[in-house]
Amino acid sequence: MIDRLLHIVGPKGVITDATDMHPYLTDWRERKHGNALCVVLPASTEEVSAVLKLAFELQQPVFPLGGNTGLCYGAVPESRNVDKPGIVLSLRRMNRIRDIDVISDVITVDAGAILAEVHQAADNVERQFPMHLGAEGSAQIGGLISTNAGGTAVVRYGPMRDLVAGLEVVLADGRILKDLAALRKDNTGYQLRHLFIGAEGTLGVITGAALKLFPKLSNSAHAWIDVASPADAVKLLSAFRATAGQFIEAFELVSASQFALVQRHVDRVRIPFSALPEWSLMVELSTSDAHTDLDAMMGELLEASFEAGLIRDAVVASSKQQAEEIWHVRHSVSEANKKEGVGIVHDVAVRTSCVPGFIEAADTVSAERFPQAVTQVVCHLGDGNVHYILMFPHEHWATIPDKDAFALDVERAIHDVGAQFGGTFSAEHGVGRKLPEELARLADPLRYDMMKSIKQLFDPQNLMNPGVLLMP
Repeated sequence: MIDRLLHIVGPKGVITDATDMHPYLTDWRERKHGNALCVVLPASTEEVSAVLKLAFELQQPVFPLGGNTGLCYGAVPESRNVDKPGIVLSLRRMNRIRDIDVISDVITVDAGAILAEVHQAADNVERQFPMHLGAEGSAQIGGLISTNAGGTAVVRYGPMRDLVAGLEVVLADGRILKDLAALRKDNTGYQLRHLFIGAEGTLGVITGAALKLFPKLSNSAHAWIDVASPADAVKLLSAFRATAGQFIEAFELVSASQFALVQRHVDRVRIPFSALPEWSLMVELSTSDAHTDLDAMMGELLEASFEAGLIRDAVVASSKQQAEEIWHVRHSVSEANKKEGVGIVHDVAVRTSCVPGFIEAADTVSAERFPQAVTQVVCHLGDGNVHYILMFPHEHWATIPDKDAFALDVERAIHDVGAQFGGTFSAEHGVGRKLPEELARLADPLRYDMMKSIKQLFDPQNLMNPGVLLMP
């Protein structure tokens, strides 16, 4: 198989050395390590097609890999057949900006394009692509689509699913599905591209995407707000929506315990308060209209909220540098948590009105069942997505005999709390290899059976990322 792969992609497109393969086989937090026959790096959609045809012929599993920034081990290769270890398929060499249509506000890119590069390409034509997250310097567009990534701007623009206007996908047998027309209206039956968004590479390999662009937001206001509780934060969100709803770009709620880790582990962090707020709200208002006085609007909202007893204190950025300092703290959370200990990260989403109740109930369960852990909360409040984290010291984690079973026990405890509030256990991180059992346990049985039928239709030999999303 390696000889035939070399014929398809050339010597630059195949990695077999164990040391060189290591970064492609290990998740970014270095908790899971997989195995594969080799790493393949095609340079075009046609090469991807030829590689998948070969894998289909020889029944070798294919493990698509993006920027490897996920948290659910969905990119770690793991074949259940020792005689068929499979190949890791990286689109790192497929990173072109194919086309930008400013009139239609569409940018078409290779799936291996880095998010930060898409940001820059959009900025060059006075547009923006509104997906923002901590890993934007390494996350690839294909991976972000495959996991239906979220980020801080979902409150205004929605997750990745809402930002995709078209896809190019190579199916398990090598056929190429081309859907890059990016038409605003197309009522010709099933929109198949939506099946691949959030499918985590289990139905095919995304090789290209047409993405929606938006006007560049040259006018913005930023604030870091001290609130007493998540309940007050929800009331504040309601007040902001009533007056400035169309301008809300981000509305992030973070616990003091989380920002304490950022202070401890991340350089160049500036906290503009004498003490960390018990709960911090980070708010951005933005518009492309240069005549709207967002600073005045922010000030008036904060003043009214202070008088109403909803906030304790607030700092409004008076410069671009101060705004960047505020968001640097927010986007440093993942880096800080990686250095601190072993965090069991939950990706629960409930209705925004249920966020305070969920956090309170999760705190009760955590204190009763896992007293060794310190909890942190990072919440995209505008869309109800709560990253509830139990951080275990390395010393305690080392004493746990079956770490996978223990982690699943922790996850189930918090997921059950989310289910009590009508929520989901996976809002933006996906399922990966980490949570297929939870999907089988918590999903509607009919929906789960239909997902398995779709998998069988697109990938009858179960070669595309086997073990991810669905139980074997």
